[in-house]
Amino acid sequence: MKIGTPKEVREGEARVAMTPDSARALRKLGYDCAIETGAGVAAGFSDAAYEEAGVEVIKTAAQLWKAADIVAKVRQPTDTEVKRLKKGQTLISFFNPAENEAQMQMAADKGATVIAMEMVPRISRAQKMDALSSMANIAGYRAVIEAGNNFGRFFTGQVTAAGKVPPAKVLVVGAGVAGLAAIGTATSLGAITYAFDVRPEVAEQIESMGAEFVYLDFDEEQQDGSGTGGYAAPSSPEFQAKQLEKFRELAPDVDIVITTALIPGRPAPELWTEDMVKSMKRGSVIVDLAAERGGNCTLTKPDEKVVTDNDVTIIGYTDFPSRMATQSSTLYATNIRHMMTDLTPEKDGKPVHDMEDDVIRGSTVAHGGEVTYPPPPPKVQAIAAAPKKEPERELTPEEKRAQELAAFKEQTKRQVTLLGVGAVLVLAVGLVAPASFMQHFIVFVLSVFVGFQVIWGVSHSLHTPLMAVTNAISSIIILGALMQIGSSSVLITILAALAVFMAAINIFGGFLVTRRMLAMFQKS
Repeated sequence: MKIGTPKEVREGEARVAMTPDSARALRKLGYDCAIETGAGVAAGFSDAAYEEAGVEVIKTAAQLWKAADIVAKVRQPTDTEVKRLKKGQTLISFFNPAENEAQMQMAADKGATVIAMEMVPRISRAQKMDALSSMANIAGYRAVIEAGNNFGRFFTGQVTAAGKVPPAKVLVVGAGVAGLAAIGTATSLGAITYAFDVRPEVAEQIESMGAEFVYLDFDEEQQDGSGTGGYAAPSSPEFQAKQLEKFRELAPDVDIVITTALIPGRPAPELWTEDMVKSMKRGSVIVDLAAERGGNCTLTKPDEKVVTDNDVTIIGYTDFPSRMATQSSTLYATNIRHMMTDLTPEKDGKPVHDMEDDVIRGSTVAHGGEVTYPPPPPKVQAIAAAPKKEPERELTPEEKRAQELAAFKEQTKRQVTLLGVGAVLVLAVGLVAPASFMQHFIVFVLSVFVGFQVIWGVSHSLHTPLMAVTNAISSIIILGALMQIGSSSVLITILAALAVFMAAINIFGGFLVTRRMLAMFQKS
């Protein structure tokens, strides 16, 4: 069967759904590949590069739609493109099914199958096909780059002979895929980064990336921002009021605001109001990644850059992934390729549309002459809600001492038990072993015990526990081998020499690795 990719017809769209590399992978699955002339040029892929990868280059879109059994594209198709579908043909693209009932019905009436890439369930197995996450990752990164392009200072603070430059303060609202990408980019550029999200479980992710999580003084027990499908749930009115109050407090202090709060199929929540914009410093920048759905900022205008009276720049572009077309196309084409891998279990170029498969069923919006949207919820939850923990009661000094005493008694009991068992085993061995053996055996046992206790007490910051224990064992081996290396037996001498050699490698290698580890934390 043949997979074809037409040129995107939406104005300003530079991405392409097939790259030369993804075409090579699709051919390994048994498919023939075709692309419309010039479809990849805007993304940096020439027709010659496709031909080199074994892709057939077709002159017109009409010819391609007619020749292809499977059509892969990026943006939602136009009515003209949907009319070109034929019975048994498969379309894979973003489709906006929640607001596109007419085209879904049109495709179903034609007997075509439509796979909407934004409907891929957000479960672990489907991450490799999650095109929304791929594009959101790029959008978050690009948002910071656009903000920097419109911001009049460095992101990082500097002290120069000409004066001191304070670091930029960046607030990221929403810590989904796009938000985390923006946090990572802003932090790596040296900005002081703050982030807010209604889901409490993301606080650790934010802080692990070097940003500061913005907490609200809010005690409503019912409030839980953990939603289903990998998205945050709508907040209560009381929580929203407290959230806006916090943003008003932060607005005069931050230089750059990046808003990412958006759930597909719903209007964007209003999070950054006009009075907040007016309270921001001159030269500040707002990048609204939810502009396509109305925007998180009241003053956002989709696909435009607005400069307010107080010199605040509001960027409402809706094509951030397209502004990095090469990278976006590479990731999106990889998502398509993984989808085709799931659809082609035998790698024979024949897709098997298994509607019992969570991923395939979830992303299919039209199949077998019927509209199959909305899909049933996946059997596996995308993100488990964080269990609510009861607040721990602070212990009194007497209770702390009682706990410590109980722990000490328990530890002592274990040690006495182990020593008792060890003594019994030594006595059992002594009943059957000769006296000469027992002398060596007792020395061996004592040396292991003493060596373990001494080495284990070394601080982990100076010596990793694994290396400490292996070095202790190697030291015991090397001492025993040195005592036997002068034996009259040639075999024993050879074995002792090998033992010295291998144990020495382990000991010196351990110290060298430890030294390198310590050097990583030393200032040059």
